[in-house]
Amino acid sequence: QGSQKRSNSTPETPRPKRAPSSRSPYGLFSPGSFSPSVTPSQKYSSRGGRGEVVASFGPVQGPAWSGRGGCAVKLFGRPEESLTKPYKFMFQKALDVREALAARVEELGEVLRRHHGLDGFASAALPAQEPVTVLGQISCDGNGKLNAKSVLLVGDREHSGGAQVPLDLSELPEYSLFPGQV
Repeated sequence: QGSQKRSNSTPETPRPKRAPSSRSPYGLFSPGSFSPSVTPSQKYSSRGGRGEVVASFGPVQGPAWSGRGGCAVKLFGRPEESLTKPYKFMFQKALDVREALAARVEELGEVLRRHHGLDGFASAALPAQEPVTVLGQISCDGNGKLNAKSVLLVGDREHSGGAQVPLDLSELPEYSLFPGQV
């Protein structure tokens, strides 16, 4: 018998749609299978501002940022809470992010407690017959879209241990919630 010729597949000459790949079923669902071509669009190749520094942190003394239309950046907070060394954004450990968010929820909870004159917060994990005030954040039940049937309250760690409680919003005439709201 003669040698069998193996078909080469490139973006310019793709494999016929009828011939399934014998190597892996994942090839059918790869990003390349959905892309019409590998040539960058004109809009992408002619973009401006490549490599431009928008903001920096380090040896520069004081913020020198400004915006169009007369707006300017003003730093808030005590100087000792500011960054004291170079900082790589998005290189935090997940546990550090969780600790920072939990601390912020506790801080906001204390402000809300004082502002509304509340006695204290109850646990969201414990059933109660009387009305109680709990501290937590609005979350979603996992499908990614916040609607009246998917709203959860994730209790704070101090009082509720992070317990998740579904919220029934069906009897409210109106409400406005967003994920992460304290």
